[in-house]
Amino acid sequence: MHTTVPIAFYVNGQPVSLDIAGDAPLLNVLRNDLCLNGPKFGCGLGECGACTVLIDGVAARSCVIPLAGVARRAVITLDGLERDGTLDPVQQAFIDEQGAQCGYCMNGMIMTLKALLLRCPAPTEQQIRNELDFNLCRCGTHVEIMRCALRAVELTRGDVA
Repeated sequence: MHTTVPIAFYVNGQPVSLDIAGDAPLLNVLRNDLCLNGPKFGCGLGECGACTVLIDGVAARSCVIPLAGVARRAVITLDGLERDGTLDPVQQAFIDEQGAQCGYCMNGMIMTLKALLLRCPAPTEQQIRNELDFNLCRCGTHVEIMRCALRAVELTRGDVA
């Protein structure tokens, strides 16, 4: 008989306690148990970035993080970036600049960029490129994504209306 112990953590600012095996992938818990569909299943190996979430403000690949790894920690998903009906500046930038083609990589791009802007509000273009380098986009919208990222920096800093 396999016993479980409730694991308590925060998701998008809300306390959650789940009685699920601690080795369950965080991505599966977010999508299947909490119905949060921002993070996507891509490779299942932590390589593509589609499943990226913020854990205590740091970008992390949720497909390779066991649920027990987020006990007492704060997890933010794409679904939790908007506040009171207002999109996060990074989300708004991707809409403004029409950065998505198929959209599958957008979760990882947005969440990775959000993590960068939390620790470095005015990154250079090269810093943005370095940060997004490990997020795969199979559609090849890299030029559009860079434009979105630069717009997000402007919106975050308040340089544009």
